[in-house]
Amino acid sequence: MTKTQQVRLAERPTGLPTADTWTVTTTELPELGAGEILVKISFISLDPAMRGWLNDVRSYLPPVGIGEVMRALDIATVIESTHPDFAVGDTVSGTFGVTEYAISNGRGVQRVDLSLAPGPTWLGALGIPGMTAYFGLLEVGKLRAGDTVLVSAAAGAVGSVAGQIAKAEGATVIGIAGGAEKCRMLTEELGFDAAIDYRAGDVLRQLRTVAPDGIDLYFDNVGGEILDAALANLRRGARIVLCGAISAYNEQKPPPGPSRYMSLLVFRASMTGFVVFDYADRYPEAGARLAQWLADGRLQTREHIVEGDVSQFGDTLNMLFSGANTGKLVLAI
Repeated sequence: MTKTQQVRLAERPTGLPTADTWTVTTTELPELGAGEILVKISFISLDPAMRGWLNDVRSYLPPVGIGEVMRALDIATVIESTHPDFAVGDTVSGTFGVTEYAISNGRGVQRVDLSLAPGPTWLGALGIPGMTAYFGLLEVGKLRAGDTVLVSAAAGAVGSVAGQIAKAEGATVIGIAGGAEKCRMLTEELGFDAAIDYRAGDVLRQLRTVAPDGIDLYFDNVGGEILDAALANLRRGARIVLCGAISAYNEQKPPPGPSRYMSLLVFRASMTGFVVFDYADRYPEAGARLAQWLADGRLQTREHIVEGDVSQFGDTLNMLFSGANTGKLVLAI
């Protein structure tokens, strides 16, 4: 028998999750059945979408239930197996949850190649954030060479990859991030053409300075006032990709809609939401291109790794909502 610490949802939060949102339990896992694997978790992915999974509302995934182990994507090592497709010692990715050990029947579990990239990168640029950036830009946003592209939360897991994909495809790229250091990283390390510090205020004025002719594509991870600023500076035929709205995830009532939405009419523009899971059958395609960009240096990875144990999950998750992380946020256990 294997004992494991797990983080479970104790109560649904109102606003920012607190210590009362979670409970840490110790559970004894059963013996493996036929066709199962036992894995030891090494890295836990922390994502803004997790906040939405805590709300008891209809969405693209069912909410995490009270008393259930918190949903999370992990990198893990197989330590026991009765499954024909997985051997002891395999490194795998799967939705095992916020736990030290887990049993799986193998559905949705994929091997990862640590010779290509370390585990945290498989949760970031080569994982769901990378897939989100890839399909959001190329499929939903119809990215074209020569476009002027604006990316919000550009120093985060999805935004940092989205900006680099746009550069690799021949676009002019502007990132929005919080603080001078993040903006410096975007331009000096990740190759963005310009960066806007939203903490410096008047995002629209800054945007019109760096993109006086407007933008062709806006990859939105934030919503709120920054979305309004983008709407006010569109070019004809612009595309807005709605990936997330982190500015509103902890609001206690629905935020007002965009005030400048009539720009969509004036500039014959479009605004489209998407969920990356809709493209799951094409992940190998995206993975191959992302891996090639990584190999030839056009894609740089950024992971913010917090070392500890599962009990630190709640505090680490909240780093996403204060802007404390740069790149993909990962809890290493």
